[in-house]
Amino acid sequence: MHVFLDVSRLLLCVLRASPAGIDRVELAYARRWLDQPEDCTFVAQNAWGALAVLPHHQVDRLVTLVQDFWRAGAEATGALPAARQLVLRLHAGMAAGAGRLALRRRIAAAGRGIYLLVSHLSLENPGRIAALRRQGLAFVPMVHDLIPTTHPEYARPQQVGRHLRRISTTAALADGVIVNSAATAETLLGHLLPGSAAPQPTPPIVVARLGLDEAPAGTTTPWPASDQPGDARPYFVTLGTIEPRKNHLLLLNLWRDMAARMGTGVPRLLVIGRRGWENENILDMLDRCTGLDGAVEETGPLPDTEVTRLLAGARALLFPSFAEGYGLPLAEALALGTPAICSDLPALREVGAEVPEFLDPLDGPAWRDAVLHYAQAGAPRREAQLSRLRHWQPPSWAAHFAEVDALLAEVVAAPHGVAPSRPATFPAPYPAPYPWDGALRPAGGGAMASPALANRIPAAPAE
Repeated sequence: MHVFLDVSRLLLCVLRASPAGIDRVELAYARRWLDQPEDCTFVAQNAWGALAVLPHHQVDRLVTLVQDFWRAGAEATGALPAARQLVLRLHAGMAAGAGRLALRRRIAAAGRGIYLLVSHLSLENPGRIAALRRQGLAFVPMVHDLIPTTHPEYARPQQVGRHLRRISTTAALADGVIVNSAATAETLLGHLLPGSAAPQPTPPIVVARLGLDEAPAGTTTPWPASDQPGDARPYFVTLGTIEPRKNHLLLLNLWRDMAARMGTGVPRLLVIGRRGWENENILDMLDRCTGLDGAVEETGPLPDTEVTRLLAGARALLFPSFAEGYGLPLAEALALGTPAICSDLPALREVGAEVPEFLDPLDGPAWRDAVLHYAQAGAPRREAQLSRLRHWQPPSWAAHFAEVDALLAEVVAAPHGVAPSRPATFPAPYPAPYPWDGALRPAGGGAMASPALANRIPAAPAE
């Protein structure tokens, strides 16, 4: 089995100093396959969307540089400009044709190779993927979420149609699919299961939960102890891109009300993350609401080491999202021993199990009561969560790749050419229950799959 890993997004992530969640996933995949050079060829898309081979040693160098500026910050190290210079050289080489002939030769020599795409980048353009399959490669993408299709009100208008095309490409061409949660798999099956009377084959799907990166050598974060007398003014953290889906507006309105009632005694809120899109009301609050002065601090994106420090000292992570495909900040907080108060969403329950407090994202009074309670020294609910947290096991990349390896082995062993027989457009809503025939494999750590799953899948939307 030989993997052709697309690291195009890794080349693009140098355009900004802080990563998105998908950037971290692609980095983890690159890091993993750097340790198996005989089993992997790194490829990337040039400016015209064509694939080319990247030299192994240059990908190794890029991974090191990216990790350095993510951890320490763009201004604390020369890693970011060095990474940008390296990416410019790689793109210049691809523009001149470097790596194209090597790709054809390696595909021919690979036998039954696998094109592995773990970002959504260019998944909406099936032509190149179909061409690779005609050359003998199997295709395995990772689907991180279907939020633009299930909650289009939280996506930019052009993103909705683009994501529908991505899922259509997956339905038509994928030989196997990786998803980050059973919640994502459940929604994805609504697109993959056909509505016609004649059953069509579906690709195997594996639930492989995203792991957490290890702390850099020499850095340790002690497990938070129970409250001690003399603690400084308490603070809470919300972590993620500032956009309507993350429900920052709920927290800002709560803090304005609490600040008006409590004055300087109000706990602080740290808003960590870059500014996203469709967020005018949120930004108006952050920029112009004087009632938040001294109570809410927008930090912008921060280096990983600083995020770790602030999370570890917080009374709790606040995660009031309306929709999530996984919930990496929740896993990061719990791994540091920091309690979490979060929305009652299936994906977040998968990550946190029974540890966090789960609240309705629309129940403002419940969120206010939880914040005020957790801000107190010796808060019983917080102490109880800390007790539950000691039994929680953080997700690991080793477990993730064990699931992925099993899927890739299954794909390689399967007959080639099954995928193109599937429809390339979305099926009509199908009758429930549907005999899904074990297409969803349970992952280690408790992801479940059963025939009852199909009963809960919403009807697939029309394009």
